This record gives sequence, C-alpha cells and structure tokens, in this order.
Amino acid sequence: MANKDIIEVKGVIEELLPATTFKVKLESGQLIIAHLSGKIRMNKIRMSIGDSVKIEMTPYDLTKGRITYRF
Repeated sequence: MANKDIIEVKGVIEELLPATTFKVKLESGQLIIAHLSGKIRMNKIRMSIGDSVKIEMTPYDLTKGRITYRF
C-alpha cells in the first residue's frame, strides 16, 4: 500500500478494548476500532478515554484504523 492511499483523520477515544484496541469517535461522528502503531507501542505512550488522537485509515476498510499520534 502506498502512502497516497492513507486517509488521516482526527478523533477522540471513547472506549478501551482488550489487546490495546480502542473505540474512537471520528470528527465525522463515525465510530471505528483502532489499534496502536508500532512507534507508540515502542515509546510506551499511554492512551485513556477522552484523548484526542490522529488515525490512519485505508480506503478499503473504513471501520478500522491505526492510532499514530496523541494530542
């Protein structure tokens, strides 16, 4: 997958799920399931409910994403 296919959106963590996955509400109001990126895992950045995050999604599955940044 090329970088041009990635969609970046902002959202807020709504719920913590097992295995470091999260329910995130996007700015558009859509709820998706997101997991942590490798760099966030390596740096042990903690996420909690209410955190604003940046999400990367593919155009092929708009119900899943990867958390790449916490604001």
